[in-house]
Amino acid sequence: MYFLIAGVIITFLYWYSTRTFSYWKNRGVKHDPPVPGLGNNADQVFARKSMSQVIEDVYWRYPNEKVVGFYRLTQPELVIRDPDVIKSIFTTDFAYFYARSHLGSESGDQVEPLRRNMLVAEGDLWRLLRQGCSPAFTMGKLKAMFPLIVERAERLQELTLGLVEGGAPIDARDLMARFTIDFIGACGLGIDAAALDDDNSPFRKLGEQIFHIGPRETIIYILKELFPGKFPFLKYFGQFEKYLLHLVREIQNLRNNTPSGRNDFVDLLMEMKRKGKIEVESMERQKPDGTPERVSMEIDDMMIAANVFMFFGAGFETASNSTSFTLHALAYNPDKQKKVQQEIDRVLAKYENKLSWDAIKEMQYLEWTFKEGLRMQPPVGHIGRTCKRKYTFQELGLTIDEGVRVRISVQALHNDPLYWNNPEEFRPERFSPDEYNEARTKYTYIPFGTGP
Repeated sequence: MYFLIAGVIITFLYWYSTRTFSYWKNRGVKHDPPVPGLGNNADQVFARKSMSQVIEDVYWRYPNEKVVGFYRLTQPELVIRDPDVIKSIFTTDFAYFYARSHLGSESGDQVEPLRRNMLVAEGDLWRLLRQGCSPAFTMGKLKAMFPLIVERAERLQELTLGLVEGGAPIDARDLMARFTIDFIGACGLGIDAAALDDDNSPFRKLGEQIFHIGPRETIIYILKELFPGKFPFLKYFGQFEKYLLHLVREIQNLRNNTPSGRNDFVDLLMEMKRKGKIEVESMERQKPDGTPERVSMEIDDMMIAANVFMFFGAGFETASNSTSFTLHALAYNPDKQKKVQQEIDRVLAKYENKLSWDAIKEMQYLEWTFKEGLRMQPPVGHIGRTCKRKYTFQELGLTIDEGVRVRISVQALHNDPLYWNNPEEFRPERFSPDEYNEARTKYTYIPFGTGP
């Protein structure tokens, strides 16, 4: 009897974990053979590779295909290799692919509180937050914050010179992470994070913990992927909620619960809260006549905390990784390093050796250098979207269903010799006006994504 029950259970589990595995075969899309229960991402599940590395491997294994099938556990996904198809997804037919493809398939009240931010929000929530938060990122606002960045840069210089004089080794990644935390704290939150001066800064530890993936995070990921919507009580970022909510309320109390005039990110969120309601045309709901409905929301303290979490987490990881890799590349290419240094010396001499917004704007070779660093090692290895209703790729004659995710390997696109000559070479000059064609690389150079 027990053997019969065990046999039934095993048969059911096998069926459940393989029931979708004919999806790409039925559509004539090439793909690697999937493993029951794991699909094609066993390397990610067992922490041998990141998801970005897994997607990049798929990209390189099928050099002659425009798209490649992929199974993330049991879910069929599509890896996109062709720039024209990428354009369709992110621009031409964005209305079909506006949903980010992040953890699980949660929506509405099931979305955990700290994921209700502009970076990972979907649909109407994303549009509402985008409209409300966009004023924080205007050129004028960024220019006004520049003196705060200069203060932290001068402290970074002092610290680095002290390490050099003492003969100590310099960990560029650690220095850039601490510098990034300090200026994000100052510009975004109006606080002194003290990460450059204090090795035990709580904000430095927070930055490390946000991107830590341990057994707990892996189990939550697997459960939410295998059983979408069934475990809303499991929170990927739940351990940060209480701390961030307390931080946000403390900052608001210091400002007497009114915008302070600093014009930083928290000020903007507080102003959104004060206004009471944001309203936009819906991306997801239509009236009987086909026109969009109007949707609205109010900002509360938890939503402020969620967007502070996004501002801190996303800014910390991308900026620190990008700057540290560029420094690494310059260390291995002293001829390029010399050009950068000569340009900095020449431009600063015009500004009494003081760092300013206008001085930075004149440093063209430095800009090309950062762009080249972003090409070789983009801060986001892959990006994705979820199809929100049945869609046909006309150029491929391929139809996919609602809920199918599409993945683009930014790392592979940026290093594909089909689009870049000698991609393994660190050569900032490829971004000079004489060589760089922005229109030609619009969908093959996307370090921070593309589209609306």
